[in-house]
Amino acid sequence: MSEGEDGTEPHERVIRMTTALDLDGDGSRIAQARHLTADFLAKVRAEHGLSVSQRGVELAQLAVSELVTNAHKYAPGPARMHLRVVGDTVEIVVRDSEPSLPTPRDADAARVGQHGLEIVKLIARFFEVRQEPAGKSVVVGIALADDVGDALTGPHA
Repeated sequence: MSEGEDGTEPHERVIRMTTALDLDGDGSRIAQARHLTADFLAKVRAEHGLSVSQRGVELAQLAVSELVTNAHKYAPGPARMHLRVVGDTVEIVVRDSEPSLPTPRDADAARVGQHGLEIVKLIARFFEVRQEPAGKSVVVGIALADDVGDALTGPHA
């Protein structure tokens, strides 16, 4: 493998392209966050030549939808979403003002609703919750392209 422009291996390269969205306001920000994610990944594909599959876009939009919905429902104050590409992964960060850390629940087919974090953890390459000075951030990584041979993108496949 040849080295990237910044001296790293190509699969480790950080694309210096990022985007963000303030999530204050009504629930319309959820749809805006999904659209921003698709537009951002299309731009990454066009401007940087990275392989971004339709499935990668859809999984990123699903993760964004779940995380932004949770921030909208459970955080009383300002929230913000950031996207950036690291190697072959899009990193999604949702910061909000709620200091309580989310705890994914055990799978329960009889439970109606509240499966968002279960879904995100299943499709994500990584999932992390960080305590912040004024709230928390939830960080997930979604594969840009399909993992060959895997039924699911995440490590739980």
